[in-house]
Parts: sequence; structure tokens; C-alpha cells
Amino acid sequence: MNVCVYTLGCRLNQCESEGIADAFVSEGFSIVKDKEMAEIYIVNTCTVTSKAEQKARRMIRKFAQNGICVVTGCYAQLNADDIQALDKNIIVVPLSKKAHLLKLPKHINAALQSGMNLESSIKTFVDEDASVFDYAAASFSYHHRAYLKVQDGCDNNCAFCRVHIARGKAVSLDSDTVIERALDLEKQGFSEIMLTGVNLTMYDHENDGLGGLIERLLKALGPNVRLRLSSLEADHVDDRLLNTLKDPRMQPHFHIPVQSANDSVLKRVNRKYDKAHLIYIVNRLKEIKDDPFIAADIISGLPGEGDSEYKETYDFLKEYGFSQLHVFPFSPRPNTALYKAKDRVTEYIRDQRAKELRDLSNDLHTKYLERQLNKECEVVLQTRKGGKFSGVTGNYIDVVVEDTPPFAASGMLFKAKFISIDGDKPIVGIIQ
Repeated sequence: MNVCVYTLGCRLNQCESEGIADAFVSEGFSIVKDKEMAEIYIVNTCTVTSKAEQKARRMIRKFAQNGICVVTGCYAQLNADDIQALDKNIIVVPLSKKAHLLKLPKHINAALQSGMNLESSIKTFVDEDASVFDYAAASFSYHHRAYLKVQDGCDNNCAFCRVHIARGKAVSLDSDTVIERALDLEKQGFSEIMLTGVNLTMYDHENDGLGGLIERLLKALGPNVRLRLSSLEADHVDDRLLNTLKDPRMQPHFHIPVQSANDSVLKRVNRKYDKAHLIYIVNRLKEIKDDPFIAADIISGLPGEGDSEYKETYDFLKEYGFSQLHVFPFSPRPNTALYKAKDRVTEYIRDQRAKELRDLSNDLHTKYLERQLNKECEVVLQTRKGGKFSGVTGNYIDVVVEDTPPFAASGMLFKAKFISIDGDKPIVGIIQ
């Protein structure tokens, strides 16, 4: 029986989806991509923007025409009734019960053997014994690198965000279990592990923090396993964490949800850092790593953002040479402090600023790629097509890999060198 797990949103959602897919694989189901037919579709939704929800609804309708569509995630947690009304073939599993889906495959198999039909087998499933940290995939159906969830929830209350409403308060997986799971992934042959969470830098933040966890991981893991970090919220990036990044196994790719670089706007939207701290982080990252890839999330047109506040953010991003920008026009989210803000930026100006920021991102990204020519890198192989592998470098650049050895396989790590930057994907050559 075919199962498609379709994911929207953050890397944590991707990690959790891989855990669900792995649970189906272990019970004999076949995992397929969204363009293939399936009997069961699982849609792991996001609620960060209204566009994310709109895309979710479109895909849910499409999947429900072909099979049973199980919808979970943040959007399902907050708008279950709206989703359920889209089609009779939809079954909503709120985020609070998403981890229950890890035991669904075994239940389906048992129910089908007893004569129950597929829809009834899913609707009758009940599992009260599940944890947000039960996602510990042994195989990855949609990625060639391992994901390891170590944190969930967020104690911040950013005025534009409702993810913390869906996910709840910050919780952390105990470090001993993190080490155990990381060592298991190493034994399975993974050359790279990405640590994920809703607010990763809030990991155990009242004690040893993320820096303390990484120190333990680096001591426990062998020299051939690389660690990558998902988004790093600036307010809990401290010197202990930054110092761990000096280890060559820590990948030179960082994603910072900046949102704005103007102090008055940051305070207005209840962010827990200021521009000076952003500057400190960026400067330290560039001291620690040789020309690291530093990406940023930016929200254009936040309430209270005037022309001068916007220009300060734009100039900051340009001056400090971010490698890529993920730009989101402000999207008022229900049940957040800014939902009915009276100092909203007009949509025309908001969208104009978004375009300018995306143009800046294209320019910054092109310049970053050009600087990689003739530099050495590490590349993890992904898929082979037309006789050549695609891959991703340590600084998170998608590349085409030339002249891989005959024994090369997806997931393997090789040293390489950038030999061409022209085209959609730079080309690297393996260093023998």
C-alpha cells in the first residue's frame, strides 16, 4: 500500500514527517512522492503565513480526491474544523496528537487483517501514549541526511507569530537520549545530522543550553560525522554556543530569523534581541568560519515599519553580506497581538519592499556563489540523475558533482572543489 507524506513549513516539520514515513516503512508500506498515487496521504501543515495555509488547503483537496487524506501539524491544531469541511475523505489529527501517527501503521495492518476497511482503521485509531520526542527515524524517505529533533515549543511571544500557540511551551529532549540517538544514526552510516527544533537555541536554555549539548555531541561522535543546525533564534545565541562552531565538523551554514534590524520595530513585535546583538553574532560567525553561508528570514512591512526603519534593515543586510534572504510579506495571523494592528503598512509598500529585498537576496547570493570558485568543500551526495549526482555542500549549496567514483552512493561524504559557478547549480569535482 502506498503512502505519501507531504510536508509544508520548517525543518522540524520535515524531521517529524520523516519519523512518520519511517514508521510506515517499518510496517511494510511503500513511501511515494506527491506526484505519485497513494491510498493514504499525510499532510503535515504549517501556519506561519496565510499562503502556507492556502497551499495546504490546495494540496489537501487534491489528495482527498485520490485517497484518504490525514491532515496534521500546526494549521490542523488551530483550524481543524475549517480543514475537515474541505472534503469527506479528510481525517484531521491535531498537532497535539501528531506523534500518535507513529503507531498508526501497525494499527492499520492489524485492523485490515481483522476485516476492517482502510478508512475505519484510521478513524478508530487511538493512542494516548505518545511524546513529541518519539520521532526517531531509522530511515529517511525524503532526505539523504539525518534529522534529529531535540527541542519543541517556544516560550517567546512574538507579536506576529502563532506557532507558539500551536506548539506550546519550550521543551527539550534530555541530552543522554540525544547522544544515544545521534550515535545510532552514526552506526547507520549517516555522514551528517541536522539538529532541529521549533526554537533550537532555546534547548535547555536555563542550564547548559544548546552549546552544552553540542559539546557533548562532538565528544561522543566520530570524526566523520558532521553536525548542522537549523534556524538559530538570536536571543539565545551566546558565546558558549558560538565557540562550539569552531569545530570543523560543525557545518558553515547558519540561518537566523532576523525579521528586522531596527530596534524600535523589534521591540514593537516583541523580539528578544536588538541590532547590536545581531551584529555581534554575524561578526563572530565570520571570525569562526571562513566565509560561512548566513541566511536570514525577513518580514517586510511589519506594523510600525516606516521608510527609515525599513532602510536600516535593508542597509544592515547589504553591509553585513548575508548569503541569502527568505522574505515574507507581513501576514496578520489570528490570535496574535498584531492581528488587528492599526499601524499596518499598506500592502503596496509592503510588497514593494519585499521585491526590493528579494532582488537584494539574488544579488547577495550570486556574489556568495562567485566567491566559492576554486574553493575546496565537503559534499554529501544526494540523488543520481543522467549519470551525475546532485549534492549539498557544507555551506548548503546545491551542486552537481563531477566524476564520482564507481562505489559512490547517496549519503556519502566526499571532499570536492568548486570548478564552475555558471547555471542554476554550481559544479564541483571530487578530490581524489
